[in-house]
Amino acid sequence: MTSAPAAKTVITFDDRTVRRFMLASILWGAVGMLAGVFIALQLNFHELNLASWLSFGRLRPLHTNAVIFAFVGNMMFAGVYYSAQRLCKARMASDFLSNVHFWGWQLIIVAAAVTLPLGLTRGQEYAELIWPINVAVALIWGVFAVNFFWTLAKRNEPSLYVALWFYIATIITVAMLYIVNHLSIPTSWTHSYTLFAGVQNALVQWWYGHNAVAFFLTTPILGIMYYFLPKAVERPVYSYRLSIVHFWSLVFIYIWAGPHHLLNTALPKWLQMLGMFFSLMLWAPSWGGMLNGLLTLRGAWDKLRTDPVVKFYIAAVTFYGMSTFEGPLLSIRAVNALSHYSDWTIGHVHAGALGWNGLMAAGLFYWLTPKLYGSRLHSVAWANFHFWIATIGILIYVASMWVSGIMQGLMLNATNAQGTALVYPNFIETLISIRAMMGFRIIGGTLYLAGFLLMALNLWMTMRKGKPVEESREVAVIDRGAKDTMGMRETFLNDPVAYMFAGLFLVLAWLFLPPGADIAALLCAGFFSVIAVKKFREGHGRWSGWYDSLLNNWLPFTVLTFVAVALGGLIQIIPTVTVNRAKNVEDRIQQVYTPLELAGRDLYVSEGCYNCHSQMIRTMLPDVLRYGDYSRLGESIYDHPFQWGSKRTGPDLARLGGKYPHSWHYDHMMEPRSTSVGSNMPSYPHLFTDKFDQKSLLRKIAVMTRLGVPYPAMTADEIKMQALEQAVKIAEELKAQGKVAAPDTQIVALIAYLQKLGKFDTPEVERKLTPHGVPFPLQPALPDSHRKTVSQNP
Repeated sequence: MTSAPAAKTVITFDDRTVRRFMLASILWGAVGMLAGVFIALQLNFHELNLASWLSFGRLRPLHTNAVIFAFVGNMMFAGVYYSAQRLCKARMASDFLSNVHFWGWQLIIVAAAVTLPLGLTRGQEYAELIWPINVAVALIWGVFAVNFFWTLAKRNEPSLYVALWFYIATIITVAMLYIVNHLSIPTSWTHSYTLFAGVQNALVQWWYGHNAVAFFLTTPILGIMYYFLPKAVERPVYSYRLSIVHFWSLVFIYIWAGPHHLLNTALPKWLQMLGMFFSLMLWAPSWGGMLNGLLTLRGAWDKLRTDPVVKFYIAAVTFYGMSTFEGPLLSIRAVNALSHYSDWTIGHVHAGALGWNGLMAAGLFYWLTPKLYGSRLHSVAWANFHFWIATIGILIYVASMWVSGIMQGLMLNATNAQGTALVYPNFIETLISIRAMMGFRIIGGTLYLAGFLLMALNLWMTMRKGKPVEESREVAVIDRGAKDTMGMRETFLNDPVAYMFAGLFLVLAWLFLPPGADIAALLCAGFFSVIAVKKFREGHGRWSGWYDSLLNNWLPFTVLTFVAVALGGLIQIIPTVTVNRAKNVEDRIQQVYTPLELAGRDLYVSEGCYNCHSQMIRTMLPDVLRYGDYSRLGESIYDHPFQWGSKRTGPDLARLGGKYPHSWHYDHMMEPRSTSVGSNMPSYPHLFTDKFDQKSLLRKIAVMTRLGVPYPAMTADEIKMQALEQAVKIAEELKAQGKVAAPDTQIVALIAYLQKLGKFDTPEVERKLTPHGVPFPLQPALPDSHRKTVSQNP
């Protein structure tokens, strides 16, 4: 008896949303790259810092956010919406949610473009947006997730194709990373303090920052590669088995690698080694994915000569391979000692963002546009020219940053034969030596931007020749029983998952147990691995059958993916929650900022000074000789957010306090070249006229108190009085040094903060002092009926 034929239905895909996201990506891509070329010019020509809202420190976050979230983000959504519908053989579940997603995301980008130049920032790389925008990002990402998973539930294709695996990992992991890293307590509608501080903040930030690259700029683009590259070359993916290994090893290993951004710092050594260990392991899955992409062209290499789409895809995958080779290389502590804080890292990031993401986006747009508008590409010759000018441009850019980074790193780390003195003690000397390479960066970036604009013109002409079309397709409607029937018990209680978790537990035991016990754990891990291989050989069909069943069930697959990515973060972050407390610090404890110093610190963050200056002296002889004693874990314990930095266009500031008189800082902020000949730092004349914010100090100190900073109870009047007392004292000292500044101006608050940097106490001494060294008033200075204390107004 034969079964009844499956019912058929005609589906019209939602290609309007795809077109919208593609056009938005092109628009914002041009904006982001133009901003990038402009700030590159500013580094060579400081005169281009034309106003406070056009300064490098404020525009650099605009550039990074525009490229990551506006350009690549919209490109990713276009690729996901197009491919997911066809892989699921179903229209997106809700047109309403698709519209909310598109318009909500564009409004977020506009809000970022307005607030960042105004100096409204959280002060953390790739996480600068103020808290109302972050709430919007989380909500709109949730809309995208609901629409995507709802579509999976409605799908008319039982098995999940490999591209969908990467989309699933992207959606759940980005949500986890973004929410945890952006946890903050607001002080106003435009300002907040991060929940985490110091070393814990550093770890969480780079757990997010590194994996934002992994799960926003890599995994979704790999999913796009797995769908669109085979379509372009009309060949199946080279190896399905390799794609399984690529996916699971990548999503599990990537999440652990964040600490390699903090090597040789105050981060506990075990976390540094853990980050380096897992970063080196990334070589295997990353290159496995690259080879899977390149070998998909087997038998179709001739298309590389004739089809510009294939050119862009293959160049992009090659850049992916190059970047994922360089990333683990830079995570080796000895290499990182040279590369970190230098332009080498900048080159590495741009090889990924422009080489991998940018060229992949170009290939995607050239492939999509004729199909979405029912026409032929306007000019293949223009597309080929775009390929060459973009490739040459990014190669010039990356090569110049390699030379610049290695040259400056070697100069900064050079000591005499005895190791007692620096060969190049003047930081500016190293900056001047790389000016030519910074010029080549401008040339490379301009070439890449020119190619992108040529692509935009080519695609616009292609759209004009056609009209928007919506693809319709007849599909067989599958039975509900043919998909999504696996329960959680069947998902987790089986040999593959059991052996995986047992092996992971034993490897972690090897990493954390004391000598002797760690060797026993390692031997047990090896023993379990042998048993697992034996069981796999004996029950290969059973293991494969379980995985095939898993691919027919989107929810168990999603839960298993979430477990794989969440483990690394939990194991790394939870221990630092207890470490990063004053009672656990055995060496030095940071002195609490006075109200005026806190106001100055907020100005430092607002102006984006962390983009060029670090506040972390590494445990390296050259750093100690240049900047002073290396930084301790407790010296940033009250910093919300931390300001360790990741790039030194200027010197480290961790021990700046008391190094120069107030007048030096005054002159340096008014005209940096008056104190540092050859500096490319912008001037900040507005600091000398604008007033620092006194009204919000009560709320800010209240939030800091909630976060664990040991401020005594103070009224609003007492806070204002202490801030003005310290400001008046600094203004008087400036006057004695021949400088004039009103006590309530921003420059006075900033000087107060800069002079506090590097000040610490030992754990036995608990400082609660006013600017004049008088103990903070612990008893009410006003009648209780008139007191409005910090603790009462959190």
